[in-house]
Amino acid sequence: MSLAADLLKNFEAEIETLSLVPSDGGRFEVTVNDKLVYSKFQTGRHAEPGEVIGLVQELLK
Repeated sequence: MSLAADLLKNFEAEIETLSLVPSDGGRFEVTVNDKLVYSKFQTGRHAEPGEVIGLVQELLK
């Protein structure tokens, strides 16, 4: 299952907007409800398994 599908499955009722933005240079950003949740560009690394789901969960509390 894709990250987008996982996020929508777990948080569909709370998420108004969801953006997964792959871009040049290996950047990857996840934005939920207009808030940046994870940026590979800023962290300099790939997200660990389950990390983005956990960050979204914290954001939506």
